[in-house]
Amino acid sequence: MNQHLDQLYRHQYLSALDLHFARFIQGLTGDDAPNVALAAALVSRWRGDGHICLDLSVPAGKILLPGTDNPVRCPELDRWRQTLSESPVAGRPGEWKPLILAGTRLYLYRYWEYENKLATILKQRMEADLPAFDECRLRESLDRLFPPPVYDGDTDGRLGFDIRIDWQKVAAFTAFAKSFSVISGGPGTGKTFTVAKILALLSEQNGGKPLRIALTAPTGKAAARMQEAIQEAKSTLPCPEAVKAALPVAASTIHRLLGSVPHARHHRYHKDNLLPVDVVVVDEGSMIDLALLSRLVQAIPDSARLIMLGDKDQLASVEAGAVFGDICHTGRRTAYSPAFAEICRRLTGESIPLQGEGRFVPPAADCHVELFRNYRFHAGSGIAAASRAVNDGDGPEALNIMKAAPAGDARWQTLPSPEALYKSLDNTLTKAFAGYLDTTDPQDVFGRFNLLRILCVLREGPYGIGHINDLVEEILHRRKIIRRDTPWYFGRPVMVTRNDYSARLYNGDIGIVLPDPEGQNEPRVFFPAPEGTFRKILPSRLGSYETVFAITVHKSQGSEFDRVLCLLPDRDAPLLTRELIYTALTRARKDVTVWGREDVFLKAVSRRIERSSGLRDALWPTGDGTGNTAF
Repeated sequence: MNQHLDQLYRHQYLSALDLHFARFIQGLTGDDAPNVALAAALVSRWRGDGHICLDLSVPAGKILLPGTDNPVRCPELDRWRQTLSESPVAGRPGEWKPLILAGTRLYLYRYWEYENKLATILKQRMEADLPAFDECRLRESLDRLFPPPVYDGDTDGRLGFDIRIDWQKVAAFTAFAKSFSVISGGPGTGKTFTVAKILALLSEQNGGKPLRIALTAPTGKAAARMQEAIQEAKSTLPCPEAVKAALPVAASTIHRLLGSVPHARHHRYHKDNLLPVDVVVVDEGSMIDLALLSRLVQAIPDSARLIMLGDKDQLASVEAGAVFGDICHTGRRTAYSPAFAEICRRLTGESIPLQGEGRFVPPAADCHVELFRNYRFHAGSGIAAASRAVNDGDGPEALNIMKAAPAGDARWQTLPSPEALYKSLDNTLTKAFAGYLDTTDPQDVFGRFNLLRILCVLREGPYGIGHINDLVEEILHRRKIIRRDTPWYFGRPVMVTRNDYSARLYNGDIGIVLPDPEGQNEPRVFFPAPEGTFRKILPSRLGSYETVFAITVHKSQGSEFDRVLCLLPDRDAPLLTRELIYTALTRARKDVTVWGREDVFLKAVSRRIERSSGLRDALWPTGDGTGNTAF
């Protein structure tokens, strides 16, 4: 097997980490268990690809590296599972072994523990009884905070749902009634505005006692946007001023909320030192990986409510898992248990859909609300139509929408060749950055900078962010929009790529280099701060950063821009998925243009992110006792 592992490594099927882990396991088991070492190598590889576990049924019986001189054949499933179950390094769920075998899923112990603890806590919250409440008082608050909406007659039957239901009101009742609730929806569906009303509702129903509310998100950028949106919504809430004043004004990253300890893997708050909170609201749920969410839920008291917001159709987290998608059970139609639907109708007046008669309804179904009505895009919006077609996996329709409206808000353009890229970008950038540094006021410069953002899929290559950022700098320098005569030239946008808690700078924060009028016009990096102010940082104070005229689609999560130019690569790549295309399209508030090749685009829309885990089966059991679950 050493020969087989070396062969897989030489052909770059395994990384050095995968190979060393397999050899470590082989050293524990001896050379007489080659199939255990192979399983260890593959579970490490799958973890590196974003999976929580290795589903043995996928590689079982298949040939790895077909067409080479030394192909590697994986054992048949039953034989492989039997070998692992008899191995001293593989245990059953609950045992303390390097590998955990649960059905056909093989986990690294640490990831089985993360998933097990998360699933156990969420299930307990989902199954908790409704709190005692005053029906009359609750109904009055709901009706006042959510008056009957005015519809423009467009119910958009293509969605398959009746959007005349006030889903925001249903979400508010769900968040009140449940210890754990999830509100999913695309950009412009009013998730954050709904949460502001939910917090007002919870405060009103708390008998005059103040609530300890924590607002949090996975990145500093997402936390800042959440804070701004909540602050903006507060002024419009139809509730007493005392209630408004009691609502939180600050949001933090999840790491900061938990009390990150420098150079340590643990946090200040954990299962034995719980957060002093009554309500925790988590935004941008799709960006949160398994390990971080597991740590967060363990640190929240049982008595506190946990409310998650996000877009289940966006890209999954960069780290392991597609946790938010598993919690929302992507692709499942929204339908509720008869008991929950009845009490919801009684309190909100909304008749929400039921599961089929006699069908098992898992508790998770009553905790999830999806918002459908879009308040940002009009009925004929190309962005809305194209992103919906992408979500449906209909690449040809998405292409037709973008091609048919050259003057619309979603457009398609054939990808320029690498040689023609400079000229194509020159035309676009000269218009977009006209007057970029006519003033050095940070508010004005950021406003102009955020008019357009270039999104790339890859980091390397002719269409990757490294090359594109170089081209943008060259174009703007030649057009005399910037003067790139020093590394810290005025107008240079930089993104922090690693949290720096001492400087209060977080991964994803974007600053722009500008002259400091209070410091002899020396260059400083200006970062947006609360209430429209800015913080200035010495360039030498920045640790890890990069230039960001162009950013990856992954880095754009949690952000929105007036205009987006998305550059797809000139060939297919594993990163190109339906979720990535959807995320790129929906970063635009007003206008998006995609430069690409049709075959690459169609292949991307046909490919979904599939990450193996046991979380979905644990939270959404079928009710018949079947399913491959680790719990």
